[in-house]
Amino acid sequence: MKRPIIDVIIPAYNEEKSIPLVVAEIPQDLVRHIIVANNGSTDDTVIAAESAGAIVVHEPQSGYGNACLRGMAYVAQQDTLPDVIVFIDGDHSDYPAEMRLLISKMQAEDLDLVIGSRALGDRESGSMKPQQIFGNWLATSLIKLFYKYEFTDLGPFRAIRYPALIAIDMQDRTYGWTVEMQVKAAKMGLRCGEVAVNYRNRIGTSKVSGTIKGTILAGHKILWTIFKLL
Repeated sequence: MKRPIIDVIIPAYNEEKSIPLVVAEIPQDLVRHIIVANNGSTDDTVIAAESAGAIVVHEPQSGYGNACLRGMAYVAQQDTLPDVIVFIDGDHSDYPAEMRLLISKMQAEDLDLVIGSRALGDRESGSMKPQQIFGNWLATSLIKLFYKYEFTDLGPFRAIRYPALIAIDMQDRTYGWTVEMQVKAAKMGLRCGEVAVNYRNRIGTSKVSGTIKGTILAGHKILWTIFKLL
């Protein structure tokens, strides 16, 4: 079987302490490029990422989706396009070495999209806030109800085949990025699956679940995206 070309995109905002650990724990033999999409960091995220061996691209306009789209724009400029893109957060809450599980699942079952499900794996105490757990349950229940696809998580750790990612035509620039990808994949009838991944307490404070404002805005955007795409 042909070895796939895999690029990794890591959106990052003020993750100077965690980003070197994330980059170092990515299986180097598995991937081609590790791209850190710096989303206007005011600390030493850029220096830390470059010192760890990552390629850094810059997206000054804030927003999780904006950072991911900037990473995708870099990938699109390469002479040889990848077969698979892996998205993972830069806060060290995921275990980058488990990327092998996502890719193995994708190859074994010929899937287009594989979600790393925190709901199926082991979570360190306190790693997910109650509102995150409830929000994931509500969103995935609505996806099942309206789109007839069963997910257990909207986890940011995911692998998607590059042609599928382009076909999905991602548009969201903020909190709705993950749910947009899953809803559009369901609408298009893509082959989707999940694999259990473990989850630990992030380094630093979450920009979303760590604040009341972020939690409310994220919840609203996720629900709005689910209904908007109906």
